[in-house]
Amino acid sequence: MMCLICPVANCKTKKEVRIGVILDMDSSVGKMSNSCIAMAIHDFYEKHNDSTTVIRPHFRDSKQDNVRAASVAIDLMKNIQVTAILGLTTSSQADFIIDIGKKTKVPVISPATSPSLSPNDNPYFIRSAHSSKSQLKPLAKLIEYFKWAEVVFVYEDDEYGRGLVPYFCDAMLDISTKVMYQTVVHPSASDDWILGELYKLKTMQTRVFVVHALPDLASRFFKKVDEAGMMEEGYVWIITEVLTGRLHSLDHVDLDSMHGVLGVKSYIPRSNELDEFKRRWKREFHPRYPDNDETVLDMFGIWWYDVVSGLAMALEKVGNEINTTFRRKQGPITDLDAIGTSEMGPRLVPWIRNLTFKGLSGDFHIVDGQLESSVYQIVNIIGTQANPIGFWTHENGISKKLNHNLRGLRAITWPGDSQVTPKGWETPTSHKNMLKVGVPAKGSFVQFVDAKTDPETQQVIVTGFCVDVFNAVISALPYAVKHEFIPFVTPDGTRPAGSYTDLIQNLSVGIFDAVVGDVTILADRWDYVDFTFPYTEAGISMIVPFVDERKSSWIFVRPVEKELWITTGAFFIYTGFVVWVLEHRVNKEFRGGRSQQVGMIFWFSFSTLVFAHREKLISNLSRFVVIVWVVVVLVLTSSYTASLTSMLTVEQFRPTHTDIDQIRRNGESVGYQENSFVVNILKSIGFHDTKLKGYSTFEEYDGALQAGSQNGGVSAIMDELPYLRLFLATYCNKYTMTNFTNKTAGFGFAFPKGSPLLHDVSKAVLQVTEERMTNITNQWFVEAASCDQQNGAKMNSGRLKLDSFKGLFLIAGLSSTSALLIFVFMFLYQNREILASRDSVSRKLAIMAKTFDMFKDDESRKTNPEATVEEFSNNGSPGILDEPGIPAHDTIQVLEITTT
Repeated sequence: MMCLICPVANCKTKKEVRIGVILDMDSSVGKMSNSCIAMAIHDFYEKHNDSTTVIRPHFRDSKQDNVRAASVAIDLMKNIQVTAILGLTTSSQADFIIDIGKKTKVPVISPATSPSLSPNDNPYFIRSAHSSKSQLKPLAKLIEYFKWAEVVFVYEDDEYGRGLVPYFCDAMLDISTKVMYQTVVHPSASDDWILGELYKLKTMQTRVFVVHALPDLASRFFKKVDEAGMMEEGYVWIITEVLTGRLHSLDHVDLDSMHGVLGVKSYIPRSNELDEFKRRWKREFHPRYPDNDETVLDMFGIWWYDVVSGLAMALEKVGNEINTTFRRKQGPITDLDAIGTSEMGPRLVPWIRNLTFKGLSGDFHIVDGQLESSVYQIVNIIGTQANPIGFWTHENGISKKLNHNLRGLRAITWPGDSQVTPKGWETPTSHKNMLKVGVPAKGSFVQFVDAKTDPETQQVIVTGFCVDVFNAVISALPYAVKHEFIPFVTPDGTRPAGSYTDLIQNLSVGIFDAVVGDVTILADRWDYVDFTFPYTEAGISMIVPFVDERKSSWIFVRPVEKELWITTGAFFIYTGFVVWVLEHRVNKEFRGGRSQQVGMIFWFSFSTLVFAHREKLISNLSRFVVIVWVVVVLVLTSSYTASLTSMLTVEQFRPTHTDIDQIRRNGESVGYQENSFVVNILKSIGFHDTKLKGYSTFEEYDGALQAGSQNGGVSAIMDELPYLRLFLATYCNKYTMTNFTNKTAGFGFAFPKGSPLLHDVSKAVLQVTEERMTNITNQWFVEAASCDQQNGAKMNSGRLKLDSFKGLFLIAGLSSTSALLIFVFMFLYQNREILASRDSVSRKLAIMAKTFDMFKDDESRKTNPEATVEEFSNNGSPGILDEPGIPAHDTIQVLEITTT
């Protein structure tokens, strides 16, 4: 044994570093670890003959007892004064000793995988294996790959199993997979207890199970799984890394009971060095343990080899600072203080908490005291073999081959020797494989859902649009779902058992597995249940009576909307004004007294409406304006004539109300469907309870609308669009639907929270909506569709809107404005001398106004030097001399300036 550990000749001249190794020597893991640690020490110093240190291991047997493991660890620290402790292959053994190592500053190197034992919390703990938490990423991606919506987590009731629970739940939450149940199995649990627990799991609908247990418990557990009939087609079993990595420790009978199980484990790439080491290990191991033929070298043994090699490298780096003694306190001390603190531990820890080198396991990285993982292998147990079916890496996710872009997994054999991927759930056996579907029972609106019981056969007969849609959705699922409809009625079957809210609450507590009917998707209902995608149009609207517009005395104003009337009138006035400005100075017909000129503006513009204007236009600018305006008038009159003709010859209906708020302000009443959430919306709008009236049939709707609010009825009925369209199909010629719409999500099928059916049914709803919904709708609501078209034609008033003529008015406006601006610029240019004079601004404006008001012939006379003041002032129209308060000599002075 000595020559195996220290083969070099000058071993005695090297600085010995005592290392404690605590293993379960009678277990296959302990024996394998023992041999790998010894071989690692031998191989390292054989390759590094010039090393200044040598590891001297002190092996101790814990005999699979946690208390004994703690006892021998204290003995190694106190009496041997070891520099580090290796081993402690279970999390329960490592838990207590890690804390002792922190107190004594002795590094504890253990493959304990429980995440509750964290190197971040204890700098003297170095994990020589992957944390169980690191396998959750490939595990979650595997579950997400198959789109399983819920799982059951089965874990061992010890430090190893409990430590993973919170991290597993978080990993499932990240992929929106629900952990439906957690089963805790104590290592000493009896087979009968395990079988009873499995039967309870079998009654649940979830069929995906993740098992986190050590081989000893797992071998018994899976035998009972097979016995309970849960290794059949439709089940999914996934095991975690430690069990997957140590499948070789199970016998053939154990493996045979795990046929079809999936597992994940760390991947160690093959190499020539690793193959050579495996051959040497067999030669070393079997002579030492001739009665242990079942033990196989696995990843834990390979990691031990690399860990010891890394520890030897770290000791070499510490070099001359090596001091293997312990410092002990003086005076009264406790038993723990009697151990002292290691002088070597604080110097060694920084080197072993971060190690990177190429080892037997490939790229060996210990970062911050924990072995890092990069590649996981996914295996499928078939017979007694764990067949690789794929890999997981951070870069590529799940792939068939490592370092290839081949997404997915190889062919999988599932439990029951099935090749069909399980959907992950089944209808519970306690429900006799029937999905219990609750349906509302009511005497009205039976086109949507109608549930009756045959008095002779007692058979439940359920019909209606919603039922047909649900049946079409179920048939579109990729698997068969048996279901039965159960009316939501009182025990005597004579009346509904409650409101829709009561029905939803019965679903949430497990009385039903689904609810089908005219159930609207609402936010407050989503607190109790989940809904599929909606399968009907969404929204709330109101129906009101309408009146025939042809009976109105003012129908002649109806073809044109108010905005267009106003705009047209404004343009008539503006065009008349522009023509007057352009013609005033040159055309005697546009002159005279003020009232006569204002009348001319209105007369000329509005006479163009019937093309009755007779005034001769002199200015070319005004002729241009009138030509454009006549075209505009021609288009407007032609459109008006066509629209009015249509109104007089075709039925034209106008709703009595279009604004729900106006109804509220007028103090009128509104009706709604009894037991509907619409009443809450009406209250939120501001309606008082006394103004709200509930009805349960279409006949009651009709009677209330005919009576009106003044006679005890209502002015409008507010309800969801599907009901209103069906009502209009019956009363097509009396009522109409307004444009007012309050948005809702529409009708949907309800399922319990976390139901595995929800995703597939929602997808099937979309499929049915795209492919078959039109046929189902026409079967039940064909009359409603035809009525919509008929009322749409009657309500289509053909009224002329301003938007249709914006371009026309834009052309007319630009033409008139351009002509006006051209005239203004020409006028200012011709009278630039007045603008250039030194008179005040008000005087210039007065003179310009008088000049504009002057007739063109008078202006030409004004520029004649021989003209007298009297002649100029008596030209038959107001002139400059008519301005009161202006002396004659001032006027003459202006005229002289003009003629200069």
